[in-house]
Amino acid sequence: MDTDTEARPAIHPTGRKGVRAAVVVGALGVVFGDIGTSPIYTIQTVFNPADPHPVPISIDNVYGVVSLIFWSVMIIVTLTYVLLVMRADNDGEGGIMALITLLRRMSRSAGRAAALLAVLGIFGAALFFGDSMITPAISVLSAVEGLKVVEPGMERLIIPITVVIIVVLFSFQRRGTASIGRLFGPVMIAWFTAIGACGVVGIVDHPAIFKALSPTYALSFVFGHIGIAFFALAAIVLSVTGAEALYADMGHFGRKAITYGWLGLVLPACVLSYLGQGALILGDERNVSAPFFLLTPDWARWPMVLLATAATVIASQAVITGAFSVASQAAQLGYLPRLRIAHTSESTIGQIYVPWINWVLMVSVLTLVFAFRSSAALAFAFGMAVTGTITITTTLFLYYAHTKWRTPLWLVVIGGGFLLTVDFAFFAANLTKLVHGAWLPLLIGLTAFTVMTTWQRGRQIVTRARETAEGSLREFIDHLHDYQPPLVRVAGTAVFLNRGNETAPLAMRANVEHNRVLHEYVVIMSIDTLPVPRVPDAERTEVDALGYVEDGIIHVTAHFGYMETPNIPDVLRLLDHAQTEGPIAVDDASYFLSTIELTKGPEATMAAWRKHLFIATSHITADAAEYFGLPRDRTVIMGSRIDV
Repeated sequence: MDTDTEARPAIHPTGRKGVRAAVVVGALGVVFGDIGTSPIYTIQTVFNPADPHPVPISIDNVYGVVSLIFWSVMIIVTLTYVLLVMRADNDGEGGIMALITLLRRMSRSAGRAAALLAVLGIFGAALFFGDSMITPAISVLSAVEGLKVVEPGMERLIIPITVVIIVVLFSFQRRGTASIGRLFGPVMIAWFTAIGACGVVGIVDHPAIFKALSPTYALSFVFGHIGIAFFALAAIVLSVTGAEALYADMGHFGRKAITYGWLGLVLPACVLSYLGQGALILGDERNVSAPFFLLTPDWARWPMVLLATAATVIASQAVITGAFSVASQAAQLGYLPRLRIAHTSESTIGQIYVPWINWVLMVSVLTLVFAFRSSAALAFAFGMAVTGTITITTTLFLYYAHTKWRTPLWLVVIGGGFLLTVDFAFFAANLTKLVHGAWLPLLIGLTAFTVMTTWQRGRQIVTRARETAEGSLREFIDHLHDYQPPLVRVAGTAVFLNRGNETAPLAMRANVEHNRVLHEYVVIMSIDTLPVPRVPDAERTEVDALGYVEDGIIHVTAHFGYMETPNIPDVLRLLDHAQTEGPIAVDDASYFLSTIELTKGPEATMAAWRKHLFIATSHITADAAEYFGLPRDRTVIMGSRIDV
């Protein structure tokens, strides 16, 4: 289906989510798992002696690292995302794809810059898919590795247990975000309470660690040991992993619920854990081998390993649901093929399950577990995906804030320059880990970016070819009225799906030319995906009589938001008989689809390898009848062939 997301006006939002305790609990169970489990491995990774650029353990360095972690979280997560970026929502929906949609909406008026930034945003979305693969692997591995602390003999079971947990997690996705949130919410409340309490225990022994909350220690560490601090940023960035998931999952729970959950529980608990771990290392530097688990009293270590495992499963959930949202939006905006999407909540339309993405992620995560076999090895790869996505998101937001909100340029330059300096510092530090694993998310991101841009380009080529084959719809309707002998009109309603109202449906043209019959009532239906998440039923349809008010042939444009899955029978039920030139028998109607067989043509429209990629990608397209909610026993598919 052809979509023109820029040409349509924005639809007014249908309402905002209220903030209820149950919504906040649900958000805690889905959104904060990634960033909330970062204390398990962040400080341990910073001081890891196996790191190619290890940070020496000293009192000054411990204070500096803890301070730098705290202020990185405050600047990137609290300031950039929670207080700023999450305000740039598309009728409640968030994530980098929402920003891209906002920029595409502005591109005609704002010029080439917005269009180029939108392309940059696509690469950021592609990097997020890399994050979605690495997060489950490193999170679950890091928790299960706690077995080595409580029972060293169980180390050989770490990989098998991790694999079982990951398979169960992805198999559970079809149940939906709402049910997962209700199940995981109380678990995450227990998790944050526990890590905060353990942090307090460590702080009691060395209360001087509170001095690390002063930015002077972070600045002294950075400028006093710039060589060490720069390389340390590649590990410190692990403390902000999951920031993009907060934004991507905003459509599931709303900005306010996520803000309340972050400021009210998640941030204080994480800060207390980091402070407690720093205090523990100050007491005995040997604790650096596993400061998170060693911070827990002996009697509580088994329960903490189990709780950490549950929490890291939830960490994986945060990026999985984010990947579902990004993939769904990308498909609706024309960057991916039409994917089968299951809506898992009757009350919240943003809660979805995308089977194809789910199983690809599962296979990718298992591959990473078997390939890297430890969270420490994966840590080198993790930061690159995170820093790349964060830097691109911040850049898009600053442009949007200046262009759309009219934020003064001086404020964007000074304030935005500070935020981007922080982001670029982390990104540059992770580039030093390129040969140690940071190449992996870049490879994943580049692959996803190539697929998305190739699909968009190939789709444009196919659209032009179809327009030539279909011909003008108005001329075709005029030809029907001049047909000699006149066409036989059979009883019933025929619905032909088409890309727009300019060209004739291939299936309708073939039916007339070969069968020489036409139904008594004919509806030509086009789907228009607007750059808003949802469209109210009152604004769902536009009807065009196509120049003849009594011939029983009409064109209907059905408007949908990019977070909605079109259902054609439901749209037909919204139509008034006065608009349709007679009664439409929705429950007895016949539906006609035009299917396209793509072949590699001789024209130099794309590089040969991109043509092969486009054709291969087309094979994952969801079944059109299922996607549009058509009854299979009354759906006719007529094929044609187009060279790419």
